Amino acid sequence: MRSAVVVGTGAIGTSVALALTRGGVAVHLADVNSTAARTAEAMGAGSLEPPKEPVDLAVLAVPPAHVAVELARVQAEGLAHAYTDVASVKARPQQDLAAAGSADPARYIGGHPLTGTDRSGPLAARADLFEGRPWVLTPSARTDRAVLNRALELVALCAATPVIMDVVAHDRAVALTSHAPHLVAALMAARLSDATDADLRVCGPGLRSLTHAASGDPTLWQDILRANGAAVADVLEAYAADLADAIRALRALDSAVAPARERAEGDMRRLLARGARGRSHTTPKPGTPPTDLTPVTVTVPDRPGILTQVFTAVGDIGTTIEDIRIDHAPGQGQGLVDLLVHRDAAPELARLLGAGGWSVSG
Repeated sequence: MRSAVVVGTGAIGTSVALALTRGGVAVHLADVNSTAARTAEAMGAGSLEPPKEPVDLAVLAVPPAHVAVELARVQAEGLAHAYTDVASVKARPQQDLAAAGSADPARYIGGHPLTGTDRSGPLAARADLFEGRPWVLTPSARTDRAVLNRALELVALCAATPVIMDVVAHDRAVALTSHAPHLVAALMAARLSDATDADLRVCGPGLRSLTHAASGDPTLWQDILRANGAAVADVLEAYAADLADAIRALRALDSAVAPARERAEGDMRRLLARGARGRSHTTPKPGTPPTDLTPVTVTVPDRPGILTQVFTAVGDIGTTIEDIRIDHAPGQGQGLVDLLVHRDAAPELARLLGAGGWSVSG
């Protein structure tokens, strides 16, 4: 990649621009907020000069509700050969694109780097923000192979790990792991609005950790929750059922009736144990995949575009890649690609890839 445009110079957009600039890419910056754009330029993230010809890639660092409109606009201007975004919701922009019909889906691939900062704006940006972090890509059936290759190059330049996902699976996952937790944190933090100085004097690290996410930009989070509302509501319904069970158990712990009290103690113990088990799932050892995923290893020749061919073959089969690991030693003429998929899907994927002429193990 030789050139790129980053549209939106908040913390994430400017971090992308800094990482690309560090990688030797000529980056152009664009933002309706001229102060933010000038700040990003002063930080060395790129130039405010418009490109004289279409760039290799345009990165839309705008909220989910604005992705479709911005994509149609910059494509109409002929800004780039390929386009992606960094919004944290993927199904809504794709639906908006299909409904509008004013953008070319072949030249677009959804993207979402799974990282963030405590602060907003370009001054919160860092060139190393994405290093070692997952970066989800959501190619549609119409995404051109060259666009997927360009997005993979973006992820590599940002030192992130590419993860290929379906848009609906992505939005369900982030509803559970990010969006619902943020809303729960905000609701818990709201309980502190009427806290007295005496209450806050005994505030410990547990509360600060629990409510940490509530410091996010309310306007941005309103947009995110609007775009992924149904999936977040599904998570919160299950959470509300557990919360109701906890409330009933807490009320019954002081019961004068021994059987009721013992039942409440058992219920509370089970809720706390489930919480401990769930927490343990979020802290795997480095490099260890989730327990329900298993790798299907494909040996690939060392030539341009080969990863796109692998992903296209998997997409044709209909299996979702949840993660990917690449083992490539320069000069060896080939490499290994571990496609991490759900355990029950792995045997059929390996069989079908093998039948399609790929060298597969797993």
